[in-house]
Amino acid sequence: MFRILRFLFTGLVTLPVVFGITVANADEIVVGATSNLAGFAVLIAQEKGYFAKNGVDVKVEVRNTGSELSKGMRAGTFQFAPAAFSNIPAALERGLKVRAIVGYQGATYVKSTSDNMVAIIAAGNSGINSIADLKGKKVGVTFGSTGDLYLQLALKQAGLSANDISRVNVSPTNVTSVLDTGGVDAIATWDPYTYRTTAKVAGSKEIKRGGDLVCLCAMLHGDPEFIAKNEEATQKLVDAIAEGAAYVRDPANSAEVAEIGSRFINMSKEEALTALPNWVYDPRMGPNTLATFKTAVSFLIEQKKMKKPYDPSKYIETKFIESTMKRHPEWFADLAKAK
Repeated sequence: MFRILRFLFTGLVTLPVVFGITVANADEIVVGATSNLAGFAVLIAQEKGYFAKNGVDVKVEVRNTGSELSKGMRAGTFQFAPAAFSNIPAALERGLKVRAIVGYQGATYVKSTSDNMVAIIAAGNSGINSIADLKGKKVGVTFGSTGDLYLQLALKQAGLSANDISRVNVSPTNVTSVLDTGGVDAIATWDPYTYRTTAKVAGSKEIKRGGDLVCLCAMLHGDPEFIAKNEEATQKLVDAIAEGAAYVRDPANSAEVAEIGSRFINMSKEEALTALPNWVYDPRMGPNTLATFKTAVSFLIEQKKMKKPYDPSKYIETKFIESTMKRHPEWFADLAKAK
Protein backbone atom coordinates (compact mmCIF):
# COMPACT_ATOMS: atom_id res chain seq x y z
CA MET A 1 0.00 0.00 0.00
CA PHE A 2 1.53 3.32 -1.05
CA ARG A 3 -0.49 6.46 -0.47
CA ILE A 4 -0.37 9.83 1.19
CA LEU A 5 -3.37 11.13 3.10
CA ARG A 6 -3.96 14.86 2.71
CA PHE A 7 -5.00 17.20 5.52
CA LEU A 8 -5.16 20.94 6.21
CA PHE A 9 -1.81 22.33 7.26
CA THR A 10 -0.34 24.97 9.56
CA GLY A 11 3.21 24.80 10.82
CA LEU A 12 6.27 23.40 12.49
CA VAL A 13 5.93 20.51 14.88
CA THR A 14 5.54 21.07 18.60
CA LEU A 15 5.14 17.81 20.45
CA PRO A 16 3.46 17.39 23.85
CA VAL A 17 3.99 14.42 26.14
CA VAL A 18 2.84 11.05 24.84
CA PHE A 19 2.40 8.00 27.06
CA GLY A 20 1.27 4.46 26.29
CA ILE A 21 2.27 4.27 22.64
CA THR A 22 0.78 1.20 21.01
CA VAL A 23 3.42 -1.25 19.80
CA ALA A 24 2.81 -3.33 16.69
CA ASN A 25 4.74 -5.37 14.18
CA ALA A 26 5.77 -3.72 10.94
CA ASP A 27 3.46 -5.13 8.27
CA GLU A 28 2.85 -1.55 7.15
CA ILE A 29 4.69 1.36 8.74
CA VAL A 30 2.73 4.59 8.97
CA VAL A 31 4.84 7.73 9.15
CA GLY A 32 3.47 11.05 10.33
CA ALA A 33 4.88 14.04 8.44
CA THR A 34 4.82 17.79 9.04
CA SER A 35 2.84 20.20 6.91
CA ASN A 36 5.84 22.22 5.75
CA LEU A 37 8.95 21.90 3.61
CA ALA A 38 10.70 19.92 6.35
CA GLY A 39 8.67 16.89 5.25
CA PHE A 40 9.78 16.93 1.62
CA ALA A 41 12.28 14.06 1.95
CA VAL A 42 9.53 11.78 3.29
CA LEU A 43 7.05 12.92 0.61
CA ILE A 44 9.60 12.35 -2.15
CA ALA A 45 10.54 8.91 -0.76
CA GLN A 46 6.86 7.98 -1.04
CA GLU A 47 6.15 9.56 -4.43
CA LYS A 48 9.35 8.27 -6.10
CA GLY A 49 8.82 4.75 -4.77
CA TYR A 50 11.90 4.66 -2.55
CA PHE A 51 10.10 2.93 0.31
CA ALA A 52 9.08 0.10 -2.00
CA LYS A 53 12.53 0.02 -3.62
CA ASN A 54 14.15 -0.41 -0.22
CA GLY A 55 11.73 -3.16 0.76
CA VAL A 56 9.41 -1.53 3.27
CA ASP A 57 5.66 -0.89 3.06
CA VAL A 58 5.02 2.69 4.18
CA LYS A 59 2.05 5.04 4.29
CA VAL A 60 2.68 8.74 4.92
CA GLU A 61 0.09 10.85 6.73
CA VAL A 62 0.55 14.62 6.90
CA ARG A 63 -0.73 16.43 9.98
CA ASN A 64 -1.07 20.12 10.72
CA THR A 65 0.00 20.19 14.39
CA GLY A 66 2.31 18.43 16.78
CA SER A 67 -0.68 17.60 18.94
CA GLU A 68 -2.19 15.59 16.11
CA LEU A 69 1.10 13.79 15.55
CA SER A 70 1.40 12.90 19.22
CA LYS A 71 -2.19 11.65 19.35
CA GLY A 72 -1.50 9.47 16.32
CA MET A 73 1.61 8.02 17.96
CA ARG A 74 -0.26 7.33 21.20
CA ALA A 75 -3.16 5.67 19.40
CA GLY A 76 -0.89 3.59 17.19
CA THR A 77 -2.17 5.35 14.06
CA PHE A 78 1.42 5.75 12.96
CA GLN A 79 4.70 4.40 14.26
CA PHE A 80 7.04 7.30 13.46
CA ALA A 81 6.73 11.08 13.55
CA PRO A 82 9.06 14.10 13.60
CA ALA A 83 9.65 16.67 16.32
CA ALA A 84 11.78 19.79 16.51
CA PHE A 85 14.77 20.21 18.82
CA SER A 86 13.19 23.44 20.09
CA ASN A 87 10.60 21.48 22.08
CA ILE A 88 11.23 17.72 22.10
CA PRO A 89 13.72 17.78 25.04
CA ALA A 90 11.07 19.17 27.40
CA ALA A 91 8.67 16.39 26.40
CA LEU A 92 11.38 13.80 26.99
CA GLU A 93 12.05 15.18 30.45
CA ARG A 94 8.34 14.82 31.25
CA GLY A 95 8.33 11.15 30.29
CA LEU A 96 7.97 10.81 26.51
CA LYS A 97 9.48 7.49 25.36
CA VAL A 98 10.79 7.76 21.80
CA ARG A 99 14.06 7.24 19.94
CA ALA A 100 15.23 9.36 17.00
CA ILE A 101 16.42 7.25 14.06
CA VAL A 102 17.15 9.69 11.21
CA GLY A 103 17.57 13.39 10.59
CA TYR A 104 14.38 14.99 9.29
CA GLN A 105 15.42 18.61 8.84
CA GLY A 106 18.49 20.69 9.61
CA ALA A 107 22.26 20.53 9.48
CA THR A 108 22.94 19.09 12.92
CA TYR A 109 25.53 16.62 11.63
CA VAL A 110 27.71 19.51 10.46
CA LYS A 111 26.94 22.42 12.78
CA SER A 112 24.74 23.46 15.68
CA THR A 113 22.74 26.15 13.86
CA SER A 114 20.56 26.07 10.76
CA ASP A 115 18.10 28.92 10.39
CA ASN A 116 18.35 30.45 6.93
CA MET A 117 14.69 29.57 6.35
CA VAL A 118 13.58 31.79 9.26
CA ALA A 119 13.10 35.56 8.94
CA ILE A 120 11.54 38.59 10.58
CA ILE A 121 9.40 40.74 8.30
CA ALA A 122 8.03 44.21 9.06
CA ALA A 123 5.08 46.08 7.61
CA GLY A 124 6.00 48.90 5.27
CA ASN A 125 4.38 51.58 7.41
CA SER A 126 5.67 50.25 10.73
CA GLY A 127 8.84 52.31 10.93
CA ILE A 128 10.77 49.10 11.61
CA ASN A 129 14.10 48.84 9.80
CA SER A 130 16.09 46.77 12.29
CA ILE A 131 15.58 44.43 15.23
CA ALA A 132 16.15 47.38 17.59
CA ASP A 133 13.10 49.06 16.05
CA LEU A 134 10.86 46.22 17.29
CA LYS A 135 10.83 47.75 20.77
CA GLY A 136 7.26 48.57 21.75
CA LYS A 137 5.84 46.90 18.63
CA LYS A 138 3.45 43.99 18.14
CA VAL A 139 5.10 40.95 16.59
CA GLY A 140 3.17 37.94 15.30
CA VAL A 141 4.77 34.56 15.92
CA THR A 142 3.67 30.99 16.58
CA PHE A 143 4.21 30.49 20.30
CA GLY A 144 6.53 27.60 21.15
CA SER A 145 7.84 27.22 17.62
CA THR A 146 11.42 27.49 16.43
CA GLY A 147 10.41 30.85 14.94
CA ASP A 148 9.49 32.01 18.43
CA LEU A 149 12.89 31.00 19.78
CA TYR A 150 14.56 32.72 16.81
CA LEU A 151 12.68 35.95 17.55
CA GLN A 152 13.69 35.93 21.20
CA LEU A 153 17.35 35.26 20.39
CA ALA A 154 17.34 38.00 17.74
CA LEU A 155 15.97 40.39 20.35
CA LYS A 156 18.64 39.31 22.83
CA GLN A 157 21.34 39.86 20.22
CA ALA A 158 20.05 43.43 19.79
CA GLY A 159 20.01 44.07 23.54
CA LEU A 160 16.26 43.57 23.91
CA SER A 161 14.06 40.89 25.44
CA ALA A 162 10.58 39.50 24.85
CA ASN A 163 9.34 41.97 27.45
CA ASP A 164 10.27 44.84 25.13
CA ILE A 165 7.71 43.77 22.52
CA SER A 166 4.14 42.55 22.45
CA ARG A 167 4.19 38.96 21.15
CA VAL A 168 0.97 37.89 19.43
CA ASN A 169 0.29 34.17 18.92
CA VAL A 170 -0.46 33.62 15.22
CA SER A 171 -0.57 30.36 13.26
CA PRO A 172 1.93 30.14 10.38
CA THR A 173 -0.80 30.18 7.74
CA ASN A 174 -2.25 33.40 9.14
CA VAL A 175 0.89 35.52 9.55
CA THR A 176 0.55 37.09 6.10
CA SER A 177 -3.04 38.22 6.58
CA VAL A 178 -2.43 39.47 10.14
CA LEU A 179 0.45 41.65 8.96
CA ASP A 180 -1.54 42.83 5.95
CA THR A 181 -4.55 43.91 8.03
CA GLY A 182 -2.44 45.73 10.62
CA GLY A 183 -2.98 43.25 13.43
CA VAL A 184 0.76 43.24 14.06
CA ASP A 185 3.70 45.42 13.07
CA ALA A 186 6.01 42.55 12.19
CA ILE A 187 6.11 38.76 12.02
CA ALA A 188 8.70 36.08 12.74
CA THR A 189 8.15 33.01 10.56
CA TRP A 190 9.76 30.62 8.09
CA ASP A 191 9.63 29.84 4.38
CA PRO A 192 7.41 29.76 2.40
CA TYR A 193 5.42 32.19 4.58
CA THR A 194 8.26 34.71 4.40
CA TYR A 195 8.14 34.71 0.61
CA ARG A 196 4.35 34.75 0.59
CA THR A 197 4.26 37.76 2.89
CA THR A 198 6.75 39.92 1.02
CA ALA A 199 5.02 39.03 -2.26
CA LYS A 200 1.48 39.81 -1.07
CA VAL A 201 1.80 42.55 1.56
CA ALA A 202 2.66 45.82 -0.16
CA GLY A 203 5.72 47.53 1.30
CA SER A 204 6.59 44.68 3.67
CA LYS A 205 10.29 44.09 4.10
CA GLU A 206 12.63 41.51 5.53
CA ILE A 207 14.69 42.99 8.37
CA LYS A 208 16.55 39.85 9.41
CA ARG A 209 17.05 36.35 8.05
CA GLY A 210 19.04 33.51 9.52
CA GLY A 211 22.25 34.50 11.19
CA ASP A 212 22.99 31.18 12.93
CA LEU A 213 20.91 31.92 15.99
CA VAL A 214 19.03 28.62 16.23
CA CYS A 215 18.79 25.22 14.64
CA LEU A 216 15.49 24.71 12.89
CA CYS A 217 16.10 21.00 13.03
CA ALA A 218 14.06 17.90 13.69
CA MET A 219 14.49 14.15 13.92
CA LEU A 220 12.12 11.38 12.92
CA HIS A 221 11.47 9.22 15.96
CA GLY A 222 9.49 6.17 16.99
CA ASP A 223 8.63 4.04 20.00
CA PRO A 224 11.76 2.21 21.26
CA GLU A 225 9.91 -1.07 21.71
CA PHE A 226 8.54 -0.96 18.17
CA ILE A 227 12.01 -0.19 16.82
CA ALA A 228 13.56 -3.05 18.79
CA LYS A 229 10.97 -5.50 17.44
CA ASN A 230 11.30 -4.23 13.86
CA GLU A 231 14.95 -3.31 13.37
CA GLU A 232 15.12 -4.59 9.78
CA ALA A 233 12.06 -2.60 8.71
CA THR A 234 13.34 0.46 10.59
CA GLN A 235 16.64 0.23 8.73
CA LYS A 236 14.84 0.06 5.39
CA LEU A 237 12.76 3.08 6.37
CA VAL A 238 15.90 5.06 7.16
CA ASP A 239 17.48 3.97 3.87
CA ALA A 240 14.47 5.20 1.90
CA ILE A 241 14.36 8.56 3.66
CA ALA A 242 18.08 9.08 3.06
CA GLU A 243 17.58 8.33 -0.64
CA GLY A 244 14.62 10.72 -0.73
CA ALA A 245 16.66 13.47 0.94
CA ALA A 246 19.42 13.03 -1.66
CA TYR A 247 16.86 13.48 -4.43
CA VAL A 248 15.47 16.63 -2.82
CA ARG A 249 18.95 18.15 -2.46
CA ASP A 250 19.82 17.74 -6.15
CA PRO A 251 19.14 21.13 -7.82
CA ALA A 252 18.28 19.32 -11.06
CA ASN A 253 15.19 17.91 -9.31
CA SER A 254 13.99 21.16 -7.73
CA ALA A 255 11.07 21.80 -10.10
CA GLU A 256 9.72 18.27 -9.67
CA VAL A 257 10.25 18.34 -5.90
CA ALA A 258 8.40 21.65 -5.63
CA GLU A 259 5.54 20.34 -7.75
CA ILE A 260 5.19 17.19 -5.65
CA GLY A 261 5.38 19.10 -2.39
CA SER A 262 2.81 21.66 -3.46
CA ARG A 263 0.29 18.87 -4.03
CA PHE A 264 0.35 17.88 -0.38
CA ILE A 265 1.21 21.09 1.44
CA ASN A 266 -0.66 24.39 1.29
CA MET A 267 1.78 26.33 -0.86
CA SER A 268 2.20 27.08 -4.54
CA LYS A 269 4.89 25.46 -6.66
CA GLU A 270 6.54 28.88 -6.96
CA GLU A 271 6.60 29.30 -3.18
CA ALA A 272 8.07 25.83 -2.70
CA LEU A 273 10.67 26.37 -5.41
CA THR A 274 11.76 29.69 -3.89
CA ALA A 275 11.96 28.25 -0.36
CA LEU A 276 13.78 24.98 -1.14
CA PRO A 277 17.34 26.37 -1.16
CA ASN A 278 16.92 27.65 2.40
CA TRP A 279 15.95 24.27 3.89
CA VAL A 280 18.46 21.55 4.82
CA TYR A 281 17.78 17.89 4.05
CA ASP A 282 20.63 16.09 5.79
CA PRO A 283 19.53 12.78 7.36
CA ARG A 284 22.87 12.17 9.06
CA MET A 285 23.21 12.12 12.83
CA GLY A 286 26.44 12.08 14.80
CA PRO A 287 28.40 13.68 17.66
CA ASN A 288 27.49 17.21 16.62
CA THR A 289 23.81 16.23 16.59
CA LEU A 290 24.10 15.31 20.24
CA ALA A 291 25.88 18.61 20.93
CA THR A 292 23.11 20.51 19.15
CA PHE A 293 20.54 18.73 21.27
CA LYS A 294 22.41 19.83 24.40
CA THR A 295 22.34 23.43 23.15
CA ALA A 296 18.58 23.19 22.70
CA VAL A 297 18.26 21.86 26.24
CA SER A 298 20.27 24.80 27.54
CA PHE A 299 17.86 27.21 25.86
CA LEU A 300 14.88 25.41 27.37
CA ILE A 301 16.42 25.45 30.84
CA GLU A 302 17.10 29.17 30.45
CA GLN A 303 13.44 29.66 29.49
CA LYS A 304 12.43 27.56 32.53
CA LYS A 305 10.75 24.98 30.27
CA MET A 306 13.12 22.28 31.55
CA LYS A 307 14.59 21.70 34.99
CA LYS A 308 17.91 20.02 34.23
CA PRO A 309 20.13 18.66 31.42
CA TYR A 310 18.99 15.61 29.47
CA ASP A 311 21.33 13.01 28.01
CA PRO A 312 20.83 13.15 24.20
CA SER A 313 22.03 9.55 23.78
CA LYS A 314 18.79 8.45 25.46
CA TYR A 315 16.92 9.97 22.51
CA ILE A 316 19.22 9.83 19.49
CA GLU A 317 20.01 6.39 18.03
CA THR A 318 22.60 6.75 15.26
CA LYS A 319 23.18 3.12 14.27
CA PHE A 320 20.56 3.04 11.51
CA ILE A 321 21.75 6.10 9.62
CA GLU A 322 25.37 5.07 10.18
CA SER A 323 24.59 1.78 8.45
CA THR A 324 22.96 3.64 5.58
CA MET A 325 26.00 5.90 5.21
CA LYS A 326 28.35 2.92 5.01
CA ARG A 327 26.28 1.04 2.44
CA HIS A 328 25.19 4.01 0.29
CA PRO A 329 27.89 6.70 0.34
CA GLU A 330 26.54 8.00 -2.98
CA TRP A 331 23.49 9.42 -1.19
CA PHE A 332 25.72 11.65 0.95
CA ALA A 333 28.52 12.60 -1.46
CA ASP A 334 27.24 16.16 -1.91
CA LEU A 335 27.04 16.92 1.82
CA ALA A 336 29.63 18.79 3.85
CA LYS A 337 31.77 16.84 6.28
CA ALA A 338 31.28 17.32 10.00
CA LYS A 339 33.58 19.93 11.50
